[in-house]
Amino acid sequence: MKTGVLGLVLGLVLGVGVGRMIWTSNTATTDTAKPASAQVAAAPAPAQAQPPQQPQPQRPLLSSTVFKVPLDDSPSKGRADALVTMVEFTDFQCPFCSRANATIKQIQEDYGDQLRLIVKQHPLPFHPRARPAAIAALAAHEQGKFFEYHDKLFANQKTLDDASLETFAKEVGLDVKKWKKALADPKLAAAVDRDEALAKSLGAGGTPSFFVNGRFFSGAHPIEVFRAVVDEELAKAQMLVKEGMKPSEIYASVLAHGVSAPPPPPEPAAVKVELGAAPVKGASDAPVTLVAFSDFECPFCSRAANTVKQLEEEYKGKLRVAFKHQPLARHPNAKTAAAASLAAHEQGKFWEYHDKLFASQTALDRASLERYAQELGLDMGKFKAALDSNRFDLQIAADSTQGAQIGASGTPTFFINGRQIVGAKPVEVFRRMIDEEIKKAGVASAQ
Repeated sequence: MKTGVLGLVLGLVLGVGVGRMIWTSNTATTDTAKPASAQVAAAPAPAQAQPPQQPQPQRPLLSSTVFKVPLDDSPSKGRADALVTMVEFTDFQCPFCSRANATIKQIQEDYGDQLRLIVKQHPLPFHPRARPAAIAALAAHEQGKFFEYHDKLFANQKTLDDASLETFAKEVGLDVKKWKKALADPKLAAAVDRDEALAKSLGAGGTPSFFVNGRFFSGAHPIEVFRAVVDEELAKAQMLVKEGMKPSEIYASVLAHGVSAPPPPPEPAAVKVELGAAPVKGASDAPVTLVAFSDFECPFCSRAANTVKQLEEEYKGKLRVAFKHQPLARHPNAKTAAAASLAAHEQGKFWEYHDKLFASQTALDRASLERYAQELGLDMGKFKAALDSNRFDLQIAADSTQGAQIGASGTPTFFINGRQIVGAKPVEVFRRMIDEEIKKAGVASAQ
């Protein structure tokens, strides 16, 4: 099948709602924001022209990148010198994997000796019986019956308890005593761990995931998609054979030239972040400005605040820091704490108060907020009156709206000269970006 036809077929099925790959990992370094309208109960900020929504970049259904996917001792079906090798990462409790299994069977019949299938285990954490089933299947593999047992598991996805796994072993003709002994062998659990680690390193976060001669796609797509992918790789392999490569060398060539990890996603374009009335510290002519969108009740924000303090020490005179408020709706004290910090800002003590709040995140009730103000020597009459006036609601709402418009959907989110960092990332991530911005400005770095 020609490449153009492949593109047409893949385009037609792009919207199919099936089990799909999760390319971006959430490393639990942010709290996710709800829409800005749900975050702020006060009067909205003055109406502004809404910038057009930018579509989120999506990876193509079939990756153009060729990945290096080692076969190890994983179960295989088909000739070792097949021109096309399909590596599948599967989960026996995943309904999409079961659906794809029927398609794969037909594809194997269609392509015969030209296609080899390798099955690797990728039990997802929310499928509690997937890992025991994977180990049971590998125990069957010890007796040469992996695929018979594999088919039993997919035919009985709702009954994968230990007793059923043993029943399936009997039904496919295994020596059950040997099978049970294999189940207890730690090498099988290690093999599952190895496959899971490989899937993660390749960016294959969901199931089913496939690598066809190293090219990735995922999901239980229609058979036409599989045929299109196999046809394209088969045509390439046939050309290589015509040029003198042995069929047995085709996959070795994939391993030799493939990459071991997906390329990093492109960095979002820098955005202009207006500081407005935000509290700011640092030299006004500093070559780098860091703007934090934060929430005083967010544990990730507290962790990141310590990182920012470290950066301030390292980049004195070169880094300016601004603070924007983005109290999340599920943090009941965050908005009041934000208002209290602005009341302290009116008396020139925002950053001292900011530090108090992050040091005492579990005590952000009104009485505690007043106690922190007293500890910092604020004029309590002015502080209480400012807090009672609700006059900071508009500024807090405006900050939250601004954050939503420029892509700060969770906390903490940072913009370093307009370049985004999401989450409480390691200090090295911040240093790298700050150093790049300092270099652009032609200033010696902190290091």
